Formats: sequence, structure tokens, C-alpha cells
Amino acid sequence: MRASLDKKPHEVARMFDEVAARYDLTNDVLAMGQTRRWRKLVAEAVAAEPGEKVLDIAAGTGTSSVPFHEAGVQVVAADFSLGMLREGRRRYPQLSFAAADAMRLPFADASFDAVTMSFGLRNVADPQVALAEFARVTRPGGRLVICEFSHPTNAAFRLVYQRYLMGSLPAIARVVSSDPSSYEYLAESIVRWPAQEAFAQQVGAAGWQGVQWRNLTAGIVALHRARRPLE
Repeated sequence: MRASLDKKPHEVARMFDEVAARYDLTNDVLAMGQTRRWRKLVAEAVAAEPGEKVLDIAAGTGTSSVPFHEAGVQVVAADFSLGMLREGRRRYPQLSFAAADAMRLPFADASFDAVTMSFGLRNVADPQVALAEFARVTRPGGRLVICEFSHPTNAAFRLVYQRYLMGSLPAIARVVSSDPSSYEYLAESIVRWPAQEAFAQQVGAAGWQGVQWRNLTAGIVALHRARRPLE
């Protein structure tokens, strides 16, 4: 299984292209309906106000961007998977979509009031470079919110959860996903992602300050928040 994480960026993009049509449905099933709650908490953490501009990177089909649009926020739904973007434009023509590589964002400095990324940083070749790019395109004093799978805080539950990821999750994906092999890659990427405190240190090292995190669903997911320093 270790070799599955050796995918090149274009291979990861193609993987997401292939699962785009059923991606949101599959995620809802695998997360047992928790994705809607997580999206709501992300929007609350970003706390964007009407007229502000938010970059939702790794937005996929745009499902995570809809709450911002409905609140009167200028949101750019960005992703590196063209398949996801095509599906998103079909579903949500009211949203602004953009093709974007998290490590080389096609936006000017200080373009956004906030940047948010949900369940996508694990798939970036160099997350540290991406975090620095997020700081570059965020205005001084602007916000960062990263929602990512993490490590359950209870040791016994953590072991059960890892068994689910490496065993049950791929089996369920074979039933509901258009490309179940992709979820073997995703499961391993979750297991190898740094724990909450270690990731918080990475965020700080990329130039963000006031880094905090909140555990969701017993630590299965962690919500990290930070601000770009004032200049």
C-alpha cells in the first residue's frame, strides 16, 4: 500500500477526475452523514461577512462553497481536478470556479479576506509550500481555516478507526464509488497525516499566527484556524 502514495500530481488529479460524478455521495456514505455538519462548522469558523472574498481551495464540485455564496460572500471555488470543476459548473452554475494548483495559486497577493481548504491538503505534494501560498494571497489580518482528517484523541478508538480506514472503507467504496481503488490511496493518506499539534506547528512555520484547532467527531477531523500577521 505504501507505493500508492507515490502518485504524481497529474495522477492524483486524474484520480479525482474519475470519481467526480459520485464523489459527494460517496463521501456522505463513508463519513456516515457527517460531511454536512463539518461543512457547516467550516463556514462558521471562516465567519465571512457579505462583501468579503473567500478562496475555497480544493472545493471539488463546489459543495463546500455554496454556504458562502448563499451568505452573500464572494467565493472562488478552486480545484486542480478539471473533472471536479466540470461537474461543479454543471451542478452550481451560480458559483465562480477556477482551476488552481494549491502550490502555485493564480491569484495576486492579498487577494482574499480568507482562505479555506477542506480535506484537500493531504493530497498536495508539499503542504508547507501550499500553506505559504495561502498566506501570500490572504490580506494582512485575514483568516485561514483548514479542515482535515486527523487523529482520534482516544487511543482505543484511534485503533478501531484505523482498522476501519484500511479495511472497511475500501470495501464500502467498492459498492458506492465509481473508482473504489482511489479510496485505498485516500485511506492511507489519512493514516499518515500528522496529528493535530504537529500540523499546527506546520501552519505556524508557514507564516501564520495564532494557530488554534478544534477536534470534530472525537478527533476524526480537526479544524485548524489562524491569521496572517498584520504588516
